[in-house]
Amino acid sequence: MIKKWYLLVILFAIPGIALCQVSIRDSSIAIPMIYATYSYQFPGGDLADRFGSNSSIGGGFLVKTKSNWMIGVEGNFQFGSSVKNQDSLLTTISTPEGYIIDANGKIADVILYMRGFSFFGSFGKLFPWVGPNPNSGFTLMAGVGYLQNKMRILNPDNTAPQLQGDYKKGYDRQNGGIALTASVGYLFLSSSRLLNFSLGFEFIQAWTKSKRAVDFNTGQPDPATLSSQYYGIKATWNIPLYRRSPKEYYLY
Repeated sequence: MIKKWYLLVILFAIPGIALCQVSIRDSSIAIPMIYATYSYQFPGGDLADRFGSNSSIGGGFLVKTKSNWMIGVEGNFQFGSSVKNQDSLLTTISTPEGYIIDANGKIADVILYMRGFSFFGSFGKLFPWVGPNPNSGFTLMAGVGYLQNKMRILNPDNTAPQLQGDYKKGYDRQNGGIALTASVGYLFLSSSRLLNFSLGFEFIQAWTKSKRAVDFNTGQPDPATLSSQYYGIKATWNIPLYRRSPKEYYLY
């Protein structure tokens, strides 16, 4: 009698277990993931008057819920070699010909770069219209965060004292402030876990102010608020934090 009741319990339990079993192949599941990202960006607004195109690398953490909502955080480092109007940036310490004389009385070698960073929290939705499984598809994301950029001034031989230490900060035009981001793209999560990536277009709008007390080019503080944009193509390599292979079933 005990054995019969035991068998009945198992038979009734099997359908319940089957209903609880899901996989990335045929069901939308909650997926936390970490990722690395690269963007190639084009400047707009006030930023376009200072810099040309730049690259951005970083990483983040993203959670896709079972209902395909997504929330995440991300940080990036920006770098570029295109600085505009270089002849007019250091005029107060340059000769009439535009050269900077170092401590040895020679023409100093000065190289200018673009540098910056950003942090964002973002929220969005995945639409699984096209893909190998219900966890892949088109994405819409929006976020808010902080963005900062400046002009990096490099004197390789460190022979120009007028561009060392705090003096250099007076010319680097460092500015930072609140920024908004929006993106549209496609997220691919492989059913076999071998290939997981996203590709899309990102737009960033930033409102920044000078972070320096005085601009040495004018001898005064710079009170202006800059309205700057970034337009970029963004690619990410995702690492889903599965406990097991997505081919297997999971019990909830």
